[in-house]
Amino acid sequence: MDLGHGIAGVLIGGILNGSFVAPMKKMPLWKWENSWLVYSISGLLVIPWIAALATVPDLGGVLSGASAASTWRVLLFGLGWGVGSVLFGLGIARMGLAVGYGLILGLIAPIGTFLPLMVLHPEQLHTKRGMSLIVGTLIVIGGIVLCAAAGKMRDKDGPRTAQGFALGLLICVLAGLFSPMLNFSFAFGDELQQRAMAAGATRDASSTAIWPLCLTAGLIANAGYAVLLLQRNQSWRAFRGGGGAYWIWGSLMGVLCFGSFIVYGAGANALGRLGAVVGWPLFMSMSLITSNALGWVSGEWKGAPPRALRFAVAGIAVLITAITVIALGGKE
Repeated sequence: MDLGHGIAGVLIGGILNGSFVAPMKKMPLWKWENSWLVYSISGLLVIPWIAALATVPDLGGVLSGASAASTWRVLLFGLGWGVGSVLFGLGIARMGLAVGYGLILGLIAPIGTFLPLMVLHPEQLHTKRGMSLIVGTLIVIGGIVLCAAAGKMRDKDGPRTAQGFALGLLICVLAGLFSPMLNFSFAFGDELQQRAMAAGATRDASSTAIWPLCLTAGLIANAGYAVLLLQRNQSWRAFRGGGGAYWIWGSLMGVLCFGSFIVYGAGANALGRLGAVVGWPLFMSMSLITSNALGWVSGEWKGAPPRALRFAVAGIAVLITAITVIALGGKE
């Protein structure tokens, strides 16, 4: 197990994932649904299949020869992740960026970590490595809570009524339950990776056999919701504005998002049997650190009260501590 390579890959994947929505700031003439549709087609359909065809010899044989159970697991988890992605956007719209993001990630991190651990490697729960993972994930949740509190102090937005809060909370909980299914596709799609390596793919590239199926299934919910909004808001005409640069920015979102999955998959593979378990909280932590850092650079924190800034810095420090704890535990 190449621990250093694995952790570096997972963290770089988190950086890419935390920055993939940044190009939306470059598209003021487009509505959310315009940029999201372009991102969905490029990042969840076109690029994954091109990457898989380029890195997995006999991709058709690898996919068609896999067991139906393995294929359906990847597809269904991918569809679930797509639903979670849409609910993520709805939850943030209802609860505000900071509070919604914190609530959802507070569920994504532990669920995406512990379900694969308990199903695939329950014997690891009582080892030093398992305990460090548990402690590290709890620290991740603490860091997420601090970052969410900082964002709430900064934005002071969110639903105004108890009914609005209850609905927003429900949406965020559902988003937190569905979104970790991206990691389930990776964790439970090992047969496809093994078949890809048997066909001649490198271990680092073997996860590209999983992502086309997973993300194409996720495309159904993401692109479907974007098209629904385009129809409802009559925002198809917005595609006429912005010129070619907007299409490039939208496609770059897809490149960054899919790139994050590829690098995460390679890093998690390098971490060994528990890669999908150990890598997930590291990936989530780095994604949140990156999104906060980019928000700082772009001026989102300008004029924020000092108390909010202190909470944000404390949250990032806690997340860095969690990364250290999990990484050190991975040495066992």
